Amino acid sequence: MRLPLHALAHGRSGDKGDVSNVSLIAWRAEAWETLAREVTEADVRALFRHLGATRVTRHDLPNLQAFNFVIEGTLGGGVNRSLGLDRHGKTLSYLLLEMEIEADPALLPAGSPYAPG
Repeated sequence: MRLPLHALAHGRSGDKGDVSNVSLIAWRAEAWETLAREVTEADVRALFRHLGATRVTRHDLPNLQAFNFVIEGTLGGGVNRSLGLDRHGKTLSYLLLEMEIEADPALLPAGSPYAPG
C-alpha cells in the first residue's frame, strides 16, 4: 500500500549554513526496516532537488528507529545569504514526511487514519 511517511514516522529538522539536517523517526520499531529500504539517499535528494540539494548523506540510527539525513545545498547559501523568504531548514521535515512509500499497513500505529477498512 502507498503511504505518506508521516503515517509511519515523525521528523525533526534544523539548519547550519547551507546544510539541512532532517531526521525521520519511526512511530513503531517494526517500521524501521521498511523505512530503511524505501527512503534512500537518492530518493531524498530527488525530493529536495528543486531546493538545490547537491548531496544527501543518510545516517542510520537503528537503536532509535531513526535516520538523520544531511542535505547539502538546500538553503540558498544559508539563512543570512538566501534571497528566499523564511529559508530555514526547520520546516523541511514536513516536505520529507509527505513523501510516499510502499509499506505494509500492519506497520501503522494504532488508530491511524490510514488503516484500511
